[in-house]
Amino acid sequence: MNAPSTNAVSVTSPLRIEGLVKSYGQRRALDGVSLDVRGGEIFGLLGPNGAGKTTTIRAVVGRVAPDSGSIAVFGEPVGAPKARAAIGYIPQEIALYGRLTALENLAVFAHYHGLAGPRIARASEECLQWAGLQDRAKEPVSAYSGGMKRRLNMAAGLLHEPRLVLLDEPTTGVDPQSRQRIYTMVEELRTRGVTVIYTTHYMEEAERLCNRIAIIDAGRIIALGTRDELVKKSFGTRCELAIHCEGEPGPEQTRWAEGRGGKRDGASLRFTVADPAAEVAEILQAARGAGVPIRDLALTAPNLESVFLHLTGRELRE
Repeated sequence: MNAPSTNAVSVTSPLRIEGLVKSYGQRRALDGVSLDVRGGEIFGLLGPNGAGKTTTIRAVVGRVAPDSGSIAVFGEPVGAPKARAAIGYIPQEIALYGRLTALENLAVFAHYHGLAGPRIARASEECLQWAGLQDRAKEPVSAYSGGMKRRLNMAAGLLHEPRLVLLDEPTTGVDPQSRQRIYTMVEELRTRGVTVIYTTHYMEEAERLCNRIAIIDAGRIIALGTRDELVKKSFGTRCELAIHCEGEPGPEQTRWAEGRGGKRDGASLRFTVADPAAEVAEILQAARGAGVPIRDLALTAPNLESVFLHLTGRELRE
């Protein structure tokens, strides 16, 4: 796959969504969603089931007609030939022909994308190399593992060298080795200047891959920014200090912890600290004075999962 051209159109926002609304009967799936995705970034879209992620993605690829609002792909309205040519959509569902080889599958999808002649062979070879499947190119896909099928499915969506790629849960149901390979594939897209919209149920993926993240809930964008920006906005500099005790703390130690705004959690006492450098040492000294039988301690900074729980009150997989 070649890097996208750097002509004047690439300066235009790869994806701009403004005031998107979509209802299904009485249920409002999207309630004024607005996004402006930057060129060359991996943009994470996180949300609980039913939050509006899939509806947003399907609206971008033209499979859902919004009730109101607008979507522009590199300045072109959704459905325009230039917009369609710029988009690569890789859905969560694997859509491959099991009796055909990888090369034969890619040739079929290349025709779907409008490729012809020598370009089909060149694009197929490049995408197989990107997916790490060159050595298995002539084997029937029915013999592939789930992770290999997932990678080939991704390759099929990039044959026409799109500049905006929408990846919907690309690591669902794959083994750890294939998951790491998919991470490498996605990161390679970024080095080539391709813009990626990435939905996932795995927080570690979003933290590792995404330049910026939007959290969507009940059809609305409730937070948007880098991982560090989201954590700082939700928690400031706060961290959790856990003092793990030798045996469970007694009533006296529990009362002492509660008096300092902490709480007992089994054999641990937990505190929220805003200035770890100053507060940790002071709490430990006071704990010793209160007779707390300290075994060890842990200082944990909030992460993206903490932000998600804080904002939605739910686990991502709920």
